[in-house]
Amino acid sequence: MRTSSNPAFRNLPRGAAAGGGYAGFNQPQGGVPGYGKPQAPAGAADRPMTVDDVVMKTGACIGTALLTGAPTAIWAQSQLAAGSMGAVFGALIIGMLVGLGLSLFIIFKQKASGPLTLAYSAAEGVFLGAFTGVFQSFVSPGQPLALQAILGTGLVFIAMLVVYKTGAVKVTPKLTKWVIGAAAGAFMLMLVNLVVGMFNGEGIGIRGTGPLAIGISLLFIGIAAFMLLLDFDMADRMIRDGMPSKWAWFAAFGLMTTLVWLYLEMVRLLAALNSE
Repeated sequence: MRTSSNPAFRNLPRGAAAGGGYAGFNQPQGGVPGYGKPQAPAGAADRPMTVDDVVMKTGACIGTALLTGAPTAIWAQSQLAAGSMGAVFGALIIGMLVGLGLSLFIIFKQKASGPLTLAYSAAEGVFLGAFTGVFQSFVSPGQPLALQAILGTGLVFIAMLVVYKTGAVKVTPKLTKWVIGAAAGAFMLMLVNLVVGMFNGEGIGIRGTGPLAIGISLLFIGIAAFMLLLDFDMADRMIRDGMPSKWAWFAAFGLMTTLVWLYLEMVRLLAALNSE
């Protein structure tokens, strides 16, 4: 299968690509050196994954993130209004670290696990809720930042799904390389901004409310949108390769990692556009 820009979709077991059906899952080459060998399917009863499996699992992940994120955002706003910033930033950091830890475990251990994927979604919901609550305090009163960001993320998701399904943009090896390079460049830029920000408190000026910050957010949203395109293609290939249905959780996890970044950039963009 073609390499995806999303690290969650790299180094998957070969599955049907090695010989049809479930071929390859019990072979040594199915594993990833140093990352642990993917578990073999439980038996013949584990049917091949379908589009419905991916849709249902992804919906469950999004729903879990909303269930933890919405109350966290409301709580964060009330805490900030009361001047209690420490609790909000504590929740933000804990959610981020737990989500990061679970994502690294799922990626490097190649775990197709419903409980782990839902736990990751719940942790990211807490992180995103606290993040939204913080940025809500920067915008004009009455601006529903969370709702706007959710709608924006959903519209981009649907638009890229239509683009993929209609074949308006073909996922080619060349496109994949460009998207991978752009995503790597974006994360390097964010890392540099974070490191510089530790010394001057402002970073390199890409995360404020000025034209540069707005332009950077639009650029990052565009990159995340094309990452979705590659993720759709990878999930489609997993289905065509006849991977067991449990791997739909892994496909859902990969899509969630991109959606989390897309939502974060939506919040930043909307906060910059609606800042007081």
